[in-house]
Amino acid sequence: MTDTAHTPGPILDALSIVVADMAATVDFYTHLGLRFEPGAADASHVESSVGPMRILFDTRTVVASFMPGWTEPTGGHRIALAFACATPAEVDAEHAALDAAGYRSILEPFNAVWGQRYAVIADPDGNPIDLYSPLV
Repeated sequence: MTDTAHTPGPILDALSIVVADMAATVDFYTHLGLRFEPGAADASHVESSVGPMRILFDTRTVVASFMPGWTEPTGGHRIALAFACATPAEVDAEHAALDAAGYRSILEPFNAVWGQRYAVIADPDGNPIDLYSPLV
């Protein structure tokens, strides 16, 4: 956890994502380089550190246990995570590997007008995951 003792006001420390299937989630994000404690696939709450930030994953059951009446959002995604790749070729390779592993491609890799090689793949809960790299 981030030390907030000398910081005025709250600071963003973590991003929390509700998941349906923890094993599928851990597998997907492991493909993208996140690290988890042993046994994470069987847990109802797991965390992974990304620099000073933490990404928290909780099953629907966990969230419903402390938020009575919680229901899943409808009508589209509410968040997207973006993963920087070192090269345009890495964007293509990561997208291809995740697609081959059975994850749904939302956007095939393409050269975007804003100067990036860009692709989008869905995580196991349908959240869009952006893969990008500057065009070189």
